[in-house]
Amino acid sequence: MIRALGWLGLLAPIALLALIGLVGPRSHADLAGLQPAALAVAALLGASATAVGTSIWIRGRVIPVVAAAERLAAGDLATTVPAHGSGLDDRLARAVAQLGATLATTHDAATTDRLTGVANRPALLGMLFGEVERAARYNRPLSVGFVDIDLFKTVNDSHGHHVGDVVLRGVADMLRANVRATDMLGRYGGEEFMLILPETTVEDAASLADKLRLLVEAARYRIDDSLSVNVTVSIGVAGGPGGNLRIDTLVRDADAAMYSAKSLGRNQVYVFSEPNDDARVPRAPISSEGRARATDLARLARLAAEQALVATLTPYPNHRGHASAMIATLSVGMARRMALPEPEVDRIRLAALLHDVGKLALPEEILEKPSALTAIEWQSVVQHPRIGQVILEQASVLRDAVPIVLHHHERFGGHGYPYGLRGSDIPLGARIVALADAYDAMTEDRPYKRAMSHVQAIREIQRHAGTQFDPDLVTVFCDLYASERPTADRGLTGGITVPPSSSPRRRSEGNPAAAAG
Repeated sequence: MIRALGWLGLLAPIALLALIGLVGPRSHADLAGLQPAALAVAALLGASATAVGTSIWIRGRVIPVVAAAERLAAGDLATTVPAHGSGLDDRLARAVAQLGATLATTHDAATTDRLTGVANRPALLGMLFGEVERAARYNRPLSVGFVDIDLFKTVNDSHGHHVGDVVLRGVADMLRANVRATDMLGRYGGEEFMLILPETTVEDAASLADKLRLLVEAARYRIDDSLSVNVTVSIGVAGGPGGNLRIDTLVRDADAAMYSAKSLGRNQVYVFSEPNDDARVPRAPISSEGRARATDLARLARLAAEQALVATLTPYPNHRGHASAMIATLSVGMARRMALPEPEVDRIRLAALLHDVGKLALPEEILEKPSALTAIEWQSVVQHPRIGQVILEQASVLRDAVPIVLHHHERFGGHGYPYGLRGSDIPLGARIVALADAYDAMTEDRPYKRAMSHVQAIREIQRHAGTQFDPDLVTVFCDLYASERPTADRGLTGGITVPPSSSPRRRSEGNPAAAAG
């Protein structure tokens, strides 16, 4: 229709020229004879002018509305529809705009969780389907995280469901504000959230998850002037390269990892390994009184287990696993200077005391050897973080300390053991304990070296910033302790009096900082 009006409009100048040619310099008698032809040409001229006007009106008013309607039909619900007045075209524009708003509202209701404002479960699974397909097509990494609020039922039981709603919104906002623009977050159900992390390896996903865990732990959710609530989360991570991924197994593995994190004591990040049904925590109702009593007994059990291990370690020298009040003091001091949440500070304190518990299983002749170790002997020594992991996992109430104990010999530059982690992939608590352990090792006599001075130890720590130690933690450590030698706080040893350890004065060559532990 538009094209027909355009062609008709082109006849206007032709008709005008014909009319001029017909009229020209003629007499009145000649003009009387040409009157019918002139009228026809004039009519054609009027029709052409009308067509031009109509075409301009349609292009300026109707076509933009049609284009907006087409964009809405294609799924672009953010499309704006132009409106100019109160005519028929503007009524059409307003109707299309209202239709777009209704579609947007309906779409939001279908894809967004009303309470938290993040994507709901059907929308999440749709996004995951698309990301798995993309990762498989281009063989790119993809990871998924399941985030579960610990003991959420306790919040509802103790304060009411309206407080639980505040906590859910607060956790959702915290997670949403601290993931990348390309990441996707949604509420999977109840108190569980799902993270979809494109272009992210499992190691990077675990690092991000641990940062999110600490942020949630540090936050307080204000209910009113007299009440604020804090919670922790357990996070399970699964993923891999695109060619190996399937939606059902990815969701199942991340969910299994999350339950493993909860079974290890909650407030953990756990990367998927083959699931063990016996390790899962069954979801069973419990009264608030029963829960409070259980919490008190668990605290006493943890204290008893901690004291038993510390007491077992007390007779040994530092280089054989002695529970060092100095290392605990330094670690707690750094953790508090960084304003970490108190539960995280206590976890670091516990791990600092027990970080070398695995050395109890190593041969005495290797640990007491004054000269360089052979390759076979060294292979035995580097097992002690893994042995410590096994010990603490068996003492289930002490499992909170496992990630720190396992990784306290990793190096910031990536050349440590047992896994060669680097940078922020190493748990923060492990980086803190590693630095405190190194200082203690350098300033105490060992069978293979004589103690160095406080000033020398500070210089060694600064020299190895960025390679062996986290440079930011080196700054914190030096701000706290560089000016004078720190004094151990014996009150951090779980109620056990731990005397200073002593060992023979012997010299050896090599890197003093590397000899830590």
